[in-house]
Amino acid sequence: MADAAGNPGATPNSTPIPAQVSSLPPDALKEYASQPPKIQELIRESLALTEKNLAYTYGSNDPANGGMDCSGFIYYVLRQVGFRDAPRDSSEQYLWVRRYSDFHAVLSRRQDTFELDELQPGDLLFWSGTYGVNRDVPVTHVMIYLGKERKSGKRLMVGASDGRTYNSMQRYGVSVFDFTLPNGQPSKNDPARTPRFDGYASIPGLRPSNLARNNNQTQAQASPPAPAPAASPSPSPAPTPTPSPSPSAHHHKRRPHAD
Repeated sequence: MADAAGNPGATPNSTPIPAQVSSLPPDALKEYASQPPKIQELIRESLALTEKNLAYTYGSNDPANGGMDCSGFIYYVLRQVGFRDAPRDSSEQYLWVRRYSDFHAVLSRRQDTFELDELQPGDLLFWSGTYGVNRDVPVTHVMIYLGKERKSGKRLMVGASDGRTYNSMQRYGVSVFDFTLPNGQPSKNDPARTPRFDGYASIPGLRPSNLARNNNQTQAQASPPAPAPAASPSPSPAPTPTPSPSPSAHHHKRRPHAD
């Protein structure tokens, strides 16, 4: 990885490994056709790089160098689709989505965890502990989620790595990879560290954010209901006057019957 300014820091693998990569066309992805145009563009740009036989090259964000590192791949692809202010370093990319998007933390190691239910094609995936770093935000790896492969139903991702698998085959460089959660075993690059998957988030501005939707829902729930308009009191009906009894009714004397 490079630091926030693009300068090399602690390297995950100092020995270059020849590219061994896999690619696939966008229509091999089950959800591709249903994605918004900008997500489709992101996926096409990402998969186009997997066809160039690029190695994992620490500190590179340009395919012209013959290789790229993981955050360099993200930086390059995002700029290709119009994100000119995208951060360069994986930890800065993580902070970027934490500030401006809807981040979903994942604690489980189960591949069927409900914590992945909101995962969508085009989301950024973040790991920590893949190698040792000394920085405040210890995120060390990032990739782009592609969705599920049509023929196998497996979750796939794309990016640059110095050693992951696709269809159980080891792959190195800019490639398509299987997306699986870490099993809790120590890192091959640094046995003193254990990789963990931190979570995922949509790229800020690329699709409607769940964060914005949730905020709107929360505000709606928190707002007290508007008071019902007070009903105008109905006028009391005027009392019906009781007619005064006729004086003759009170003073009439019964006439005696004649014998």
